[in-house]
Amino acid sequence: MTLLIQIGIVVGLLLVGFLFSTLAEKRHYAKIIKDEMRLNQLPAMSTRLPPENQLYRHQLVSGNIVVANDYFKFFTAALRSLFGGRLSTYESLLDRGRREAIIRMKQAAQQANAEYVFNVKYTTTNLNAGDEGKMGSIEIFAYGTALIKSAD
Repeated sequence: MTLLIQIGIVVGLLLVGFLFSTLAEKRHYAKIIKDEMRLNQLPAMSTRLPPENQLYRHQLVSGNIVVANDYFKFFTAALRSLFGGRLSTYESLLDRGRREAIIRMKQAAQQANAEYVFNVKYTTTNLNAGDEGKMGSIEIFAYGTALIKSAD
């Protein structure tokens, strides 16, 4: 009987974790979409060569975010790693992190009155990876070169 209660508690906690993480993820995606629409007029490109139609000043701009893993994703990823395959639970985590880092980079470029951001790159770092008993977090750092219209 106590085994059934313990299993019920674990399943209940996983269900609560799933519901709250899904709700938080939906809210974050809604905010990301709103911010992306607002910053859509500022192009960010991965091309290495800037446009040559005008003289620009250059400035490094960056944005970063640390996204923490939740217990439900941690649990499902641990189960999935036993059987192999894609860890799709982490794909949305990385997607949200990359998009949020780009938004923050574009906000920095907008504050510098930039017209473009080119040569955009990402760096992803696993934080707390390998620490026993700790869930990992992911830091995503986006950076690029902002082109600011020159007064010349």
